[in-house]
Amino acid sequence: MNSPFRPSPAAPDITSITPELLAMVDAIARHGSFARAARELGKVPSAVTYAVRKLEDGLDVLLFDRSGHKARLTEAGQTLLDDGRVVLQSLDDLACRVKRVATGWEVELRIAVSAVLPLEPLYDLMREFESVASATTLRFSTEVLSGNWDALMSNRADLVIGADAAAAPAGAYRSQPMGDTQFGFCVAPHHPLARLDRPLTPQDIAAHCVIVVADTSRNLPPRTRGVLQNQAMIVMPTMEAKIEAQMRGLGCGHLPLTLAAPYITQGRLVVCPTSDVIPLTEHVVYAWRPEAAGQALKWWLERLRSPRLCESLLGVRAD
Repeated sequence: MNSPFRPSPAAPDITSITPELLAMVDAIARHGSFARAARELGKVPSAVTYAVRKLEDGLDVLLFDRSGHKARLTEAGQTLLDDGRVVLQSLDDLACRVKRVATGWEVELRIAVSAVLPLEPLYDLMREFESVASATTLRFSTEVLSGNWDALMSNRADLVIGADAAAAPAGAYRSQPMGDTQFGFCVAPHHPLARLDRPLTPQDIAAHCVIVVADTSRNLPPRTRGVLQNQAMIVMPTMEAKIEAQMRGLGCGHLPLTLAAPYITQGRLVVCPTSDVIPLTEHVVYAWRPEAAGQALKWWLERLRSPRLCESLLGVRAD
């Protein structure tokens, strides 16, 4: 007589999931190829294939669809990758915290700089920092509009330089004022708006394409600035690309004068006076989360207290 009780199927062997295997899955997903992933990881393709198949056997799931020219994640594989990336980030954060507790210096310091500010004034600071904390990696990013605050609030950055104080969200962070960033409405000398011998009205501007930079926020609501209703638009990936597009006469728009000044001096851009258009000015700050204040962050915060540095970043006398 057969027993009515059947043994439960073996549970998936989650102990077979290691950070190394998660990194393999991530590399294969990005490249769509076991061979290319192996090349990135410094392994032979057979070792990567064997490791992933062993992981699939241990979990009793198929992670990749290998039927086409590219290796594609199955639904189960995508879940593993998404959650695995969170695990890997947590492990990296843990390692950084342990290192910071042990030495006082961060393994990595992530600094987000607003796209309206030049990076040039920071290069000397990077060199100075390297001489005192070469073991700390500096990772810079450029953020646009709400992306500055989003980088800080979502833990993508430890320090943000040049965030718009007026757009500051509620949260546990500290900030210090830097001064004001001035904007001018700029076009190429051969643009039709440059030939109007009078202040530009909103109707004048709305008849022409505006060049903007995409907000880099991932979680906070994205913003637009200086765009009129129903105005044609070209969205560029960087502030440098926006400036280039405007110099080529592809459109118009406000530009931070700190970045536009050299091109205005060269005659490649002209600043047009406007009527009934609110001038753009940003009161900008640098901000950080106080719980993340290791020695590297403290070093940068001390340097940012310099009025001369703020003046060079903003192109105007700091408050």
